[in-house]
Amino acid sequence: MSDLHDILQQYVSAGPLPGAVGLVARGDRVEVSAVGSVDTEGSAPMARDTIFRIASISKPLVAAAAMLLVEDGKLALEDPVAPWLPELAAPKVVRTPDAPVDDVVPANRPITVLDLLTFRAGYGFPSDFSLPAVALLFSELRQGPPEPQAVLPPDAWMAALARIPLLHQPGEAWLYNTCSDILGVLIARVAGRSLPEFMAERLFEPLGMVDTGFHVPAAELGRFTSYYRPRPDGGLTLADAPGGQWSSPPAFASGAGGLVSTVDDWYAFARMLLAGGAGPDGRPLLSAGSVRAMTTDRLTPAQREASGLFLEGQSWGFGGSVDVDLSEPWNVPGRYGWVGGTGTTAHLVPSTGTVSIMLSQQEMAGPTPPALMRDIWRYAAVFGDGAQDA
Repeated sequence: MSDLHDILQQYVSAGPLPGAVGLVARGDRVEVSAVGSVDTEGSAPMARDTIFRIASISKPLVAAAAMLLVEDGKLALEDPVAPWLPELAAPKVVRTPDAPVDDVVPANRPITVLDLLTFRAGYGFPSDFSLPAVALLFSELRQGPPEPQAVLPPDAWMAALARIPLLHQPGEAWLYNTCSDILGVLIARVAGRSLPEFMAERLFEPLGMVDTGFHVPAAELGRFTSYYRPRPDGGLTLADAPGGQWSSPPAFASGAGGLVSTVDDWYAFARMLLAGGAGPDGRPLLSAGSVRAMTTDRLTPAQREASGLFLEGQSWGFGGSVDVDLSEPWNVPGRYGWVGGTGTTAHLVPSTGTVSIMLSQQEMAGPTPPALMRDIWRYAAVFGDGAQDA
């Protein structure tokens, strides 16, 4: 069987992907490979410590941050969010998903913390992106491909959100993405400090995630990739350079997809979850109960079926997917993680202790994970004997 390097090299050699870094681990065995270049010009080779825009694999990290506040006793899963997010105290819901945005009814119950964690608050993307209420998420909130410097500050963002009706009643349907951004604002308001400050102090620093944050410091820009969008002709268009959108702190720290990180930093987070919430010093960062809550299937069969464009038969926990449908070799019950639109994927399997992470700088063409990600998952499913030690 090909090793991790061969899998990555195959896609880089075929083009147009400039480079990628992968990590697959099981127990004490770790295989890491860095292939290609940080940009199309070949200005520097990919390295194990190359920094990437990780997009939606930010979501599990933000969910963990929310669980820290639950453990602090400052939030409860069943709490309505309105005391901290008064903009959502009296939300309206479109009468039907395809109704005009002014054809609304009152929400039949408050939005709760659990609704945000499970993506069932009524805000977000369905399979049909053309619905009127969904269009406002793009035009007013800049949901979609991450552009950190283009988004309104949190208070203004929440004011804009409050003018957009829910697509479904709270708790009724799983909808992608927006709930993680709302959750980030909630965390900041409950904690009384910015989301970047809270996550750095309570999550990144205790785990040794030294390269994870919402921007790249000037001293580290030499390790940052360029980021590309695929063109119809098969080429790539530069979407962001190391000195661009992520080179300074954003006004709005996006819990849905604003983080930068490295394979080893996300691996540190995965190891914490696999250890039942214990940090590298053995002391609990999260409780085992919080980890179980994050990695437990939360959706009904009907909600999973309606979300097939994104979940492909799998379910959702807090901030990440949870495997329930054994449709592919890599689908293992309880496998938790997600993919990012900037070309990233990160998963862990509690039952086997397996972790798979792949970071690239080529934007996904849509919600369907590309072949490279599936080949990484396939490799991780049989990873074991013969793996190279890190």
